[in-house]
Amino acid sequence: MNILILGSGGREHTFAHKFSQSKHCSKLFVAPGNAGTAKIATNVSLNVNDFGAVRDLVLRESIEMVIVGPEDPLVAGIQNFFAEDERLKEVAVIGPSMRGALLEGSKERAKEFMALYNIPTAAYESFTKESLDAGKAFLETLRAPYVLKADGLAAGKGVLILQDLEEAKKELENMLTHDKFGKAGATVVIEEFLDGIELSVFVLTDGKNYITLPTAKDYKRIGEGDTGLNTGGMGAISPVPFADETFMSKVESRIIKPTVEGLNKENIDYKGFVFIGLIKVGDEPFVIEYNVRMGDPETEVVLPRIESDLVEVFQKLSAGKLDEVELKISDKAAATVMLVSGGYPEAYEKGKEISGLEKVADSLVFHAGTAEKDGKIVTNGGRVLAITSFGDTYKQALKKSYQNAENLHFDKMYFRKDLGFDLA
Repeated sequence: MNILILGSGGREHTFAHKFSQSKHCSKLFVAPGNAGTAKIATNVSLNVNDFGAVRDLVLRESIEMVIVGPEDPLVAGIQNFFAEDERLKEVAVIGPSMRGALLEGSKERAKEFMALYNIPTAAYESFTKESLDAGKAFLETLRAPYVLKADGLAAGKGVLILQDLEEAKKELENMLTHDKFGKAGATVVIEEFLDGIELSVFVLTDGKNYITLPTAKDYKRIGEGDTGLNTGGMGAISPVPFADETFMSKVESRIIKPTVEGLNKENIDYKGFVFIGLIKVGDEPFVIEYNVRMGDPETEVVLPRIESDLVEVFQKLSAGKLDEVELKISDKAAATVMLVSGGYPEAYEKGKEISGLEKVADSLVFHAGTAEKDGKIVTNGGRVLAITSFGDTYKQALKKSYQNAENLHFDKMYFRKDLGFDLA
């Protein structure tokens, strides 16, 4: 079958890597892709939110399956676009409907969903410009730190965690009346701060049946010791050592099952991933947020540990027969180290030549922000390369990834050297 992956990052390169190994994949396209996907698939230059262009590509190349990498096209309704077009409705789209994607597209909707199905999460209230004073009063009932979340998509930057009450009130006003996050911040969710350690759980569901994928933990802060600004992710580890059988049984019974049952009860067309951002408080799991696609860089540690043919799994998913799938998972640990551009996540330069790719041994290199220019691979984003390695333990895997990181170079290259520091 001919397959299309939408997106251009490390997540999409990882999907392409897995699909290229499948006997069921005839032709593989990635739009727009990067220098890494170009080596194993056909890159097509298009905007993933231009559904007309996506439709034309699918029809022109007789594509039978579309995997939607990023959240924007899902929230904008690409699944509905395919379902409502006679020429496209037989194409398998891996991703939820617009209504299902609201779990990520609206923090308020996600919180309401969790409350309705008794899924453990932080206490919260939602506020708009008209209820600004009530929002400030609600902040006064909480203890520091204060968590403010823009309701809509804000490119991963719409969450503020503040220690000072007056600063929290000022930032709430900036979000609601001064458009700090644009339309995404027209509604702001204020929630209590939960103190614990975070992890990610990924679920693949056809809306009724589900499969739980390997757990992962990513590292968002740019600086060592989890300091500095938030990024798209500086690396990840799988499986998560503290997510033992007892803890995961709580996650399944209290969170995963009620989530899938809620989707089913509401007749939501949902064939894709549910990314559950969790926090372990003591020994108890709480949901921080839902995403409706795979995370990045978690994809780079989760998918390589799956030994099953991913195309076969998605075929069953699309047919609503996920209960027939028995996923094969490697018992090896995986660790990903992300190499980023100097200055990221703030201003950074592009077009820096990358050297040493041929020196990488016994690790996978997934391209995140790269391009090919004049026959050379150059940087084309903030997060540039993800190095994934296997080991009997995450420490062994990390050591291998760090060794290979030293073989790579581009001007002002940076990576965190302390991943896993909080797991020892």
